[in-house]
Amino acid sequence: MRLAEVEAYDGDDDPASHAFRGQTERTAPMFDVPGTVYVYRSYGIHWCMNIVVKPQGEAGAVLLRGGDVVAGHRAVERRRGRTTDLANGPGKLCQALAVTGDDSGTRLGSGITIEVGDPIAPSRIVSSPRIGISRATDRLWRFTTDVTDRQ
Repeated sequence: MRLAEVEAYDGDDDPASHAFRGQTERTAPMFDVPGTVYVYRSYGIHWCMNIVVKPQGEAGAVLLRGGDVVAGHRAVERRRGRTTDLANGPGKLCQALAVTGDDSGTRLGSGITIEVGDPIAPSRIVSSPRIGISRATDRLWRFTTDVTDRQ
């Protein structure tokens, strides 16, 4: 999977963050070490995955919103039950990667592996307002690529 869309959330300095009001049992992974996975249910239906990026004790994470399948197409198509729109949304991305709530609190490399590939030139990254939130909507913390070879 090549990530194509992410959003940043800055803990207690971000009213749109699940960690804005402090640590709870559900949000505890957001306060763990960088590389910790925080998974939650959206609308009681879809799993959504974040990767913690701030030092332990400080909540801050990046929501993985969408990606492009670059390998393992058959497995992803089987998990998704379709051949199109495989990972263009946070719930679809988690289903494509077989991520569930059981993954919350784990660390990258212990079941969930993300490879870092060639960097994308900053000129190819577009920032815009985050999606599906009602607070801190002025922050341009949604980042997408201008890659044109999307499915």
